[in-house]
Amino acid sequence: MICPHNSSQMTGPASPSVTQTLLASARRPVDGRTRRRAVLHWLDWMGCVAAGAASPVGRVLRSLGASPAAAGSAPAVPSLLGPAPDEWTATLLDAGPANVEEMDDMHRQAILHPGPVVIPALAGLARGGLPRRMVLDALVRGYEMTIRVGRGLGPRHYAHWHNTATAGAFGAAAACADAMQLPPEAAAWALGNAGTQAAGLWQVRLEPVMSKQLHTAHAAWAGRSAARLAAAGFTGPLRILEGERGFFAAMCTDGDLAAVTRADADWLIHETSFKPWPACRHTHAAIDCVLALREQAGGQPLRLQQARVESFRDAITICDNPRPTSRTEAKFSLQYAVAAAAAWGPLKPGHFDADGFEQPDLLNTAARVSLHAADDFTRAYPDHYGARVTLVLDDGRTVSHTVRDSLGDPQRPLSEAALLDKARALMAYGGVPDARAGAVLAAASALLQPQGCDDPAPLPAALLDPLFDD
Repeated sequence: MICPHNSSQMTGPASPSVTQTLLASARRPVDGRTRRRAVLHWLDWMGCVAAGAASPVGRVLRSLGASPAAAGSAPAVPSLLGPAPDEWTATLLDAGPANVEEMDDMHRQAILHPGPVVIPALAGLARGGLPRRMVLDALVRGYEMTIRVGRGLGPRHYAHWHNTATAGAFGAAAACADAMQLPPEAAAWALGNAGTQAAGLWQVRLEPVMSKQLHTAHAAWAGRSAARLAAAGFTGPLRILEGERGFFAAMCTDGDLAAVTRADADWLIHETSFKPWPACRHTHAAIDCVLALREQAGGQPLRLQQARVESFRDAITICDNPRPTSRTEAKFSLQYAVAAAAAWGPLKPGHFDADGFEQPDLLNTAARVSLHAADDFTRAYPDHYGARVTLVLDDGRTVSHTVRDSLGDPQRPLSEAALLDKARALMAYGGVPDARAGAVLAAASALLQPQGCDDPAPLPAALLDPLFDD
């Protein structure tokens, strides 16, 4: 006998739920311009995975595929970092390293990174030979769901929860449901079962651990597995977002559900920023200011007596660390970012290695950088990530520069050429062979040509196959 509660769940509510409404909205046609934008995000994800593979956590993850325990009669599952013993490990290899270098794409209002969750979830399906247009359209719709949920979460959620992980699970489910062409109710079940798994606590940022890389992988896996279950008829809560014991009631007590359902003139992937510097996005506006001052000085290193950074409150709260002791801490240190940019100019992943953040002269400079939460930047945040940097130089001069938006934001976009260069540099840092990197860039460039995404063929193998020879 079925109890009344379960019977109601099976027949569904009388009016559409928030997830059903969102899914219906996201099924509008994707235009060619937006599809080409999706290619750039796919390429950006590949570069970030390649660079992250060279990190300690990347090496640990790669060992899972290479370990003797992985050998057996079952066929290996491909990933960007090589064959894996099962689909979960392949997802871990595709998603875990993508966030290591802090260069993954970001949506400002949602304060999250869609790429390292949505794209790994899709990659496993794309390797099955889905048409490229179907995959790229699903990517766009997955970004849409991730960002819509993320922008409604509220500051209390972000204080404890990693938005990329929590909202990302919904986006991964939406993307996979779309790629699998699930009917509307099954797609809503997928979001419901992904949402009930949404997790990722910020304690990982307060301890020197690798768990942050588990967040992206778990969200990607939760979304894809939820879509597969839904395809088999496994039901899920339709009101997972707005229900009295649902996601917003439990985890977003100051959230804004209206922001989730608000209509937008364009696909939200176009509001997603690309990151040029390998550090927390909250440091980028200050880095941009220092680089502008270096350029005014003829590109020469700036020798500082003092530095004053004014930015939005989250930047000061999250990135106040005058003496970082690890690579991750250096990436979340405004003081180190200012000192490093003043000394070296445009920052690269290697500038955050131990031979960078352990240099006594840089740490001495970082100790002379003061941080201040400024009301004007805080009011503009999260719509704008700005900063003002004032430097007192060794020659006694005082110079200052202000940016209202960080490089890579929609107001200051990176060009296609710059994004291709970024991917090339990240693959080189990660040790991807030149020929393999060239194949990736050539494949992406071909897709960026008019009608390049409309071919019914699958995505080029260069965008799916392992990046490394081993």
